[in-house]
Amino acid sequence: MSAAVPAIRRPPGKGERRALAGVVVLALVASFAIANDRLTWSLEVVWAIVGLGLIAWQWPRFPLTRLLCWLLALHALVLIHGGAYTYSLTPGGFWLQELLATQRNPWDRLGHWMQGFVPAILARELLLRLTPLRRGGWLVYLVLAACLSFSAFFELIEWWAALAIGADADAFLATQGDQWDTQWDMFLCLCGAATSLLVFSRWHDRQLGADALAGK
Repeated sequence: MSAAVPAIRRPPGKGERRALAGVVVLALVASFAIANDRLTWSLEVVWAIVGLGLIAWQWPRFPLTRLLCWLLALHALVLIHGGAYTYSLTPGGFWLQELLATQRNPWDRLGHWMQGFVPAILARELLLRLTPLRRGGWLVYLVLAACLSFSAFFELIEWWAALAIGADADAFLATQGDQWDTQWDMFLCLCGAATSLLVFSRWHDRQLGADALAGK
């Protein structure tokens, strides 16, 4: 590994990596087979496909911590489940709807909360390993800002998709009649990112190890 990118303490082993990747690939294949709407499926799962390929390509030069790998796999499964059924019709969402007694299928709310919860650790790992940034207030601020800016960008993507494909974008937007859906999406992303930093920061530091955190 390049001297500019210090080794981390706890990357997952080869068997663990293959198991995580295998679960995601099998979920992708199964979701494609049962997808209600193949266009929506492709729009929803493209992030999981691109992410899996990018991680595999960069792994020899830039392995990730075990914590981040598991979180990314979990995020991929949430996206894949939403893509297979569309977010307003997911079985997992209907289960949550009954459990929480909500008026709408909340799977898209969970998806946007995960949009902050998982990328927060990804952004934190990239910033600590690739920049001189130290742990502290600026790191927290920049992680939260990165997650919120991506959420806003994703809302722009949804807008562009709606303009490009018209009524066929309804399943992708999953607003379910909520006029404040965009604001809820970004707010939940911010909540997810803040929760992730509170819960995982110390655990993440231990997995990064002394080399990655030297001087920080």
